[in-house]
Amino acid sequence: MGVMSKRQSPRNSRSPHRGRPGGGVREGPPLILAVSRLGVQGDGIAETPEGPVYVDGALPGERVRARLGASRGDGRAARLLEVLSASPDRVTAPCPHAGECGGCRLQHLAPDAYRTWKRGLVIEALSRRGIVPEPGVVMPLVMVPRQSRRRVTLAARRLSGGVVMGFNARRSATIVDLGTCLVARPEIVALLAPLRRLLAEILAPGAGLDVAVTVLDDGIDIACYGAGAPDLATREMLAAFAGAHDLARLSWAAGPGARPEPIAHRRNGVVAFNAGGRGFAVAVPPGGFLQATAEGERLLQAVVGEAAGGLARVADLFAGAGTFAAPLLAGGAHVLAVDSVADGLAALDRGARRAGHGERLTTACRDLFDEPLPADDLRGFDAVVVDPPRAGAAAQTTAIAASGVPVVAAVSCNPATFARDARRLVDAGYRLERLVPVDQFLWTGHLELAAVFRRDGRK
Repeated sequence: MGVMSKRQSPRNSRSPHRGRPGGGVREGPPLILAVSRLGVQGDGIAETPEGPVYVDGALPGERVRARLGASRGDGRAARLLEVLSASPDRVTAPCPHAGECGGCRLQHLAPDAYRTWKRGLVIEALSRRGIVPEPGVVMPLVMVPRQSRRRVTLAARRLSGGVVMGFNARRSATIVDLGTCLVARPEIVALLAPLRRLLAEILAPGAGLDVAVTVLDDGIDIACYGAGAPDLATREMLAAFAGAHDLARLSWAAGPGARPEPIAHRRNGVVAFNAGGRGFAVAVPPGGFLQATAEGERLLQAVVGEAAGGLARVADLFAGAGTFAAPLLAGGAHVLAVDSVADGLAALDRGARRAGHGERLTTACRDLFDEPLPADDLRGFDAVVVDPPRAGAAAQTTAIAASGVPVVAAVSCNPATFARDARRLVDAGYRLERLVPVDQFLWTGHLELAAVFRRDGRK
């Protein structure tokens, strides 16, 4: 399953096409390799005198025949040719696109081994930063159900044989033409064939675009990221498609970085950000950031709520449209919500006012990477919630650590940058009290987590 990073819009720059995997890199002769471990991206790693070899599709304990490819980091990538001796943890992948689609990397790994590996990603990341959590701090991995992804981005291109649409093959610009998906919500899978028929009508030969499909509480939201503004005939076909398939909204962005322009706005596109029965609905902007699954969202909200719920003043940094701010406001807190995306903050503000919580919400549009909120501004808060993109929040965490705020609830989609930022908090006297790993991205190396840090042993 393709993954869109937090607050990162789909880009046309990936130039989807059909082509040879590996970009035409000259391959070496076949080698027999002994795979010793799984890497953080889910590929098998074989240690050789020349350095590590990364074999996509291989598992620890296996002997495989593979063909060396391009350089990769400190070693080389290799293409799996044959499994000579299989791991007892190897199982038959349940999806017909497994091994070809670049999204699900580990459908061939047995469930117990998969859970152990994935939980181990955060433990290993912490260990590399010299953090050894106390027993019981890192909770067991919580996995969302199959077919629960409510937000996906599909690449599409019109070729001579018709429209191909799906996710990119592994380490390639080739589009894997999906017929089904074991990760996406059934409502999204049901739209695959109709979307192909629509794109066959509106795309010129050789043209491509990205299609972001999101299941909201009041219907499906589609945002198309094309290479120019649609003409009148295309707008009419898009609007007709929205009506025929009862979409909540359909928008079009005329290039990378452009804001989606509404083509059909049939409903508001709302999501209820509720936790423990507290929260309210927000009309999220087209293409705006949203947690990948509703199930994962509730798990993350529960951890944040246990840490910051009931406190009087909370700063929510990288707040988006209010995933965590909404339940905290509904619980009676005064919340400062800060994010660099004005549309999301405006949507949160409108939702809070409709729900009667507007007087306790303050919003600030600010790039927290270039201009982190300083420690002096944070000292009056009872808790800080921080949910940065994959790059983490190094500068902002330094300011949080210096502020001495009693409670920090940290949400992350990258164990490596989380561990780096956690080191700053630990060095400043914070204790890692609880960490919940949440697997929203099944069969991949992507891992969401929520953690609670406290100072001075406060409960």
